[in-house]
Amino acid sequence: MLTATTSSKFWSPLVAELEPYIPGEQPNVSNLIKLNTNENPYPPSPRVAAVYSLNAIDELRFYPDPTSKVLRTTIADYYCAAAGGLSMDNVFVGNGSDEVLAHAFQAFFSGREEPLLFPDISYSFYPVYCNLYRVDSVQLPLNENFAIDFNQYRQPNGGIIFPNPNAPTSIGKPLAEIEALLQSNTDTVVLVDEAYIDFGGESAVALVNRYPNLLVVQTLSKSRALAGTRLGFAVGSKELIDGLIRVKDSFNSYPVDRLTEAAGVAAFEDDSYFRNRCEKIVSSRGWTVIELEKLGFEVLPSQANFVMAKPSGITAAALFQQLRQRNIIVRFFNKPRIGEYLRISIGTDAEMQALVAALREILVD
Repeated sequence: MLTATTSSKFWSPLVAELEPYIPGEQPNVSNLIKLNTNENPYPPSPRVAAVYSLNAIDELRFYPDPTSKVLRTTIADYYCAAAGGLSMDNVFVGNGSDEVLAHAFQAFFSGREEPLLFPDISYSFYPVYCNLYRVDSVQLPLNENFAIDFNQYRQPNGGIIFPNPNAPTSIGKPLAEIEALLQSNTDTVVLVDEAYIDFGGESAVALVNRYPNLLVVQTLSKSRALAGTRLGFAVGSKELIDGLIRVKDSFNSYPVDRLTEAAGVAAFEDDSYFRNRCEKIVSSRGWTVIELEKLGFEVLPSQANFVMAKPSGITAAALFQQLRQRNIIVRFFNKPRIGEYLRISIGTDAEMQALVAALREILVD
């Protein structure tokens, strides 16, 4: 059997230096309450099921449309009113928002003289991509309330990227502050990563026609419950979208398969189901925050489908382990500043009630 040591002699120097992204745990355990990876607790739209017909499966022997025209047009139509007019030329799609982000790093941030700016507590794929694509970066600290301070970003840069709401802290920024940042930063790309925008934030898609350097990236994994399909998209000026397409066509000209594209279209077309499920998750989040605060937790204000909560009278690490012993998995980050917090995904009402009952047993009884 090859060990990491013996096989590493075949790696390039770049690969040898990489520290890959570590995804949330996906344990195969029965009767598990899984609140660690921010998945949607509800299934996707019933219309998605209709996509998987025998005829559609038969057509998998054909290559998909390399332009994903139907899905791109559907997304453009969905956001057209908010943005003041969009076409498929303003939309790019890929295998999950992580792939879209990777293409953006190559297209807009690689090879710049000035560094890419992003928060020090943020999505941990950003530094991974910086290492992979040789992007110099500066990580700017969140303020004492764990919020992004855009005043720090008004400096020479090779680009700016941040999640809104931020992950893992769950705190969002108002659209007016994002627009003020765009007004002060006109020469490099500002990428707003909106994986959790549908749970209480205001999308920057509304600004793309006013700011040609704005790229908004979203995913269908969270609010539209399609994490298993891997589908994400970007909205921006035609110039930015053309840049992403150039990278995509130099890497994989058929990124989105036939069934995934059709599932994405179906998910966007069932807007009432989408809004209903988002409202349900927001409601469950509100209940959960109240119950956590009753138990002495300090909870950061959330606009996401998760909360960051700091327990009282017990360390986050110890509480993480005690919940795990009860088949409840949350996320613990053993990192500076946030090591005192647990990130808790919002599940069904029954799952959140079970979580609170377990916490009462641990902390009170």
